[in-house]
Amino acid sequence: MESYESVILVKNEVFVFKIPPKTSNRGYRAADWNLQEPQWTGRMRLVAKAEELIMKLEDKTSGELFAKCPIDKYPGVALESVTDSSRYFVVRIQDDNGRTAYIGLGFGDRSDSFDLNVALQDHFKWLRKEQEGEQAPQQNLDLGFKEGETIKINMKITKKDGSEGSKPRRGVGAGGGGLLPPPPGGSRLPPPPSPQHAPSASAAVAPPAANSEWGDFNSASAPSQQQPVTPANQQNWVQF
Repeated sequence: MESYESVILVKNEVFVFKIPPKTSNRGYRAADWNLQEPQWTGRMRLVAKAEELIMKLEDKTSGELFAKCPIDKYPGVALESVTDSSRYFVVRIQDDNGRTAYIGLGFGDRSDSFDLNVALQDHFKWLRKEQEGEQAPQQNLDLGFKEGETIKINMKITKKDGSEGSKPRRGVGAGGGGLLPPPPGGSRLPPPPSPQHAPSASAAVAPPAANSEWGDFNSASAPSQQQPVTPANQQNWVQF
């Protein structure tokens, strides 16, 4: 699969200097360069393609390539900081034939050189994590059940109206009472009579039977309910 080129950092103004050969192991010093007269001024782009990282120095107007610097690690031989300033670096450029040369690279502002340091560190940190992930052994997870192993599932059933369903209790009637149903083969009470066969109110209440012993007393001593009490009757009662 073809890898895409991604631009990590762009700085529109960088300065290129011709540097003298290194004479000691103490490192390069920017004070030894002619900083007032840079050899070239242009744009710097830091471009990543798969695991390859290249610094490209290009013309600001036309985009023509001036020089390129493949960077395999940082800090390293391809890009090295000077000992007396944070704005200048020694860059190893390389042509298509593999020939190399060393030039001085500088920024007008310290924030630009700081951005370059951060971009390089982040790229190689990401690359290191990617390589460690590829080298790590892949663990195959066994998600099958072992012999004798069971699983318990709690299920909740919801009715169509949104209420939670439950198993009905035995012996609970439609009215919600707590009466148990009669046992099989047991006697049952007769059903209540229908309204058309129910006895009328007049037939339901029978008149009391006449008592032979008290009947004469009731008829002789108590006045009739239908005969009003008159003064004549009242006199008879007083005489008695």
